Amino acid sequence: MLGVVASCSLFPRAAIPSTLSRRRALLLAIVSSSSSSRSHASPMAAAPPVAKKVSRELVEHGDVRVDNYYWLRDDSRSDPQVLDHLRAENAYTSAVMSDVKQLEDEIYAEIRGRIKEDDIDAPLRKGQYYYYERTLTGKEYVQHCRRLVPIDGPITVHDVMPTGPDAPREHIILDENIKAEGHDYYSIGAFKVSPNNKLVAYAEDTKGMATQVRDFQLFDNHIAIYERENGLPKVTVYRLPSVGKAIGQLQGGRAIDFVDPTYAVDPEESQFHSSVLRFHYSSMRTPPSVFDYDMDSGVSVLKKINTVLGGFDASNYVTERKWAAAADGTQVPMSILYRKDLVKLDGSDPMLLYGYGSYEICVDPSFRGSRFSLVDRGFIYVIAHIRGGGEMGRKWYEDGKLLKKKNTFTDFIACAEHLIENKYCSKEKLCINGRSAGGLLMGAVLNMRPDLFRAAVAGVPFVDVLTTMLDPTIPLTTAEWEEWGDPRKEEYYYYMKSYSPVDNVTAQEYPNILVTAGLNDPRVLYSEPAKYVARLRELKTDDNLLLFKCELGAGHFSKSGRFEKLQEDAFTYAFILKALGMTPNKNYKSSI
Repeated sequence: MLGVVASCSLFPRAAIPSTLSRRRALLLAIVSSSSSSRSHASPMAAAPPVAKKVSRELVEHGDVRVDNYYWLRDDSRSDPQVLDHLRAENAYTSAVMSDVKQLEDEIYAEIRGRIKEDDIDAPLRKGQYYYYERTLTGKEYVQHCRRLVPIDGPITVHDVMPTGPDAPREHIILDENIKAEGHDYYSIGAFKVSPNNKLVAYAEDTKGMATQVRDFQLFDNHIAIYERENGLPKVTVYRLPSVGKAIGQLQGGRAIDFVDPTYAVDPEESQFHSSVLRFHYSSMRTPPSVFDYDMDSGVSVLKKINTVLGGFDASNYVTERKWAAAADGTQVPMSILYRKDLVKLDGSDPMLLYGYGSYEICVDPSFRGSRFSLVDRGFIYVIAHIRGGGEMGRKWYEDGKLLKKKNTFTDFIACAEHLIENKYCSKEKLCINGRSAGGLLMGAVLNMRPDLFRAAVAGVPFVDVLTTMLDPTIPLTTAEWEEWGDPRKEEYYYYMKSYSPVDNVTAQEYPNILVTAGLNDPRVLYSEPAKYVARLRELKTDDNLLLFKCELGAGHFSKSGRFEKLQEDAFTYAFILKALGMTPNKNYKSSI
């Protein structure tokens, strides 16, 4: 269970469990988007499921809302009518997507083919041991391992762990593949070794919850500050005065330089009694890298860069940072990735635009190998760093929550319009994607500007905002009032009602839409996306694709295995390509 800390001996008598769930992967486990305009359903596909209507009046502040699909919520997840409806939606989705199943499988093979399956990460020296993680061919999870340091001496940026037949033997501390057995989802959000190297503590997560990040690291003689400047991560190292002297105000720090115009940096575990700072770096075109930085000399040494197979060459790609003007004049940053030999930048290129914008979460432009199955097909990939996130500081977050939540949506629309005006794409080829609170973003902007997009993917979307926030029996509701507001107060009720996607679906044309859900999702009830799809099926006036895929065993983060996750990406990308009419014919041979 999340938050349950276990400890176990580090002596080799037993294997132990753990999944070091990196915060960056957690934030960016968010999947890509989709696209299309006219119906691409195969001729033999069955008609879409039509949910029955059971009228239920919801009254608050004298306002009456009629919810015809409230019956889809079954907290026991066992109502035969509900399960039959979800299975019918899944069957319809499978039928419609059957003509691109071969393409989906090809994309999956591409994505997996970029991964070096047997690998180790950069070993970290702690006392008399090197600690590291190992991945194995065909295995979903990592092993946590260590080896003895053969020769005692100070830690330097040039340390290298010996390997080979003459090296100290490897000790497997924890094998997550064993611990994950019997769980649909398995992750470890913390993994700490005791100072005497005899115990490890870890927090198991079998439901799909999140972890938090650090913002500074303290050493014997230094302090490293992780902050943000103009929306980008910044790391500054300061030397501390000798013991007994007052620190006062930190001055004379040295900022670490990074090469990409937009990037992600995270702390890695470092040793207190050393002058070596370890950090993790990547960008949309630079694979995950681990650096050791000498805080005395300012020298950075690359300890590990993830191997990306399949002919990947970072020099083929361009990353950019651009700004869009919001309606109130606020400048909104965007991170952009494309392959320079494939795009024309004349408005004809297909695009996938991603957004989140909630909970003060910073969606930094880190590396994600699966994106290249779109980028290598000529897509431009963009992250909109909209208000409600934390990229530009606390005020950025506060200006995108509560009674200012609509700034999140209008910022995203402004980014889309800027990209179209500057010929990065066109309405006809603009696809959008968001997950969870980003799924709320998708639902809101689709109601506000359905004409602006060709397709959208809403992953486990929080779309029944008002009904959920009015129900304190739902486990997370009361804690969420700080983010969205308490609709028992009239001002918040009507503001939330004005953007809640389910409450604002109207009789208009919508683009192609893929919605996903997890039956056992503890954060966003599966019934929210189910009701949203039912409302769209009832009211929309177009014949574009509307697909709903509900994982009947998964929770909020879907699958946890490193290969299982890729299948979801492949399905999403196949939908995007189908929606854009970019699917190959039967004689197509991929050059990717």
